[in-house]
Amino acid sequence: MNTFDTFRLIGKTSLVIGGARDLGYDMADVLAEAGSNVIITSRQAPDAEAAAKKLAAERGVQAIGLALDARNYAAVEAVCARAHSLKGGIDILVNNLGGTPGSGKNRLFERSAEDIAELINVNLVGALFCCKAAAKLMVERNQGKIINIASVAALVGRDRRMYDKCAMSGQPIDYAAAKAGIIGMTRDLAAYLGPFGINVNSISPGGFARGQPGSFEQDYADRTPLGRMGRDGVDLKGAALFLASPASDYVTGHNLVVDGGFSIWQ
Repeated sequence: MNTFDTFRLIGKTSLVIGGARDLGYDMADVLAEAGSNVIITSRQAPDAEAAAKKLAAERGVQAIGLALDARNYAAVEAVCARAHSLKGGIDILVNNLGGTPGSGKNRLFERSAEDIAELINVNLVGALFCCKAAAKLMVERNQGKIINIASVAALVGRDRRMYDKCAMSGQPIDYAAAKAGIIGMTRDLAAYLGPFGINVNSISPGGFARGQPGSFEQDYADRTPLGRMGRDGVDLKGAALFLASPASDYVTGHNLVVDGGFSIWQ
């Protein structure tokens, strides 16, 4: 087989949780570009539907947008069943659950216990729910690829002076805890699901430039060996395609760090 052909996903079906915008959409887009049909979820149905419509128009694949609250396991099962029925199975699951739900108070001593529990539920428990429901269907076919999105926050502590300088609250410690949990979950899921022909890996993105206030982007770039923040629409696509495609058939239990070197230069 031609090596480049191992990156093709023609006829595959991908379920991208949290795929309506930013890095989630980038990953859905590259899977569609490689030929996969795509089901996108978002908390809000109109967001998922708009993203799916755009993908279908631009990539010529079948795309469906569905609302999903991943904290609800019954809802997760229903979405996975819908994805499974589209073309006879879920080939690829991308778990892009994230965000910092709650009051917006992110510093530990001012953050409520309720906000901490909610973030863990969305970022970690919801991801495990998606893995459970999708993998149960993948096992029936003895194949599948699962990609869990972690974060550089799981790998290094943050210098919050960078955030204070620009009056930014930054990510809470419970976010780092949840994303570290994603990496641990990925490794053990890889061990558990490997005998069933299912590869499980994670990606840990670093910071991506999205018009952050003040000098934050430059300060972040100065602490990154490659000298810049990540670029939406560019820098995560290759990693996602590799882990979703046959090119990575002998890779499992791995955390692929896509951070320009940020985590090695602290």
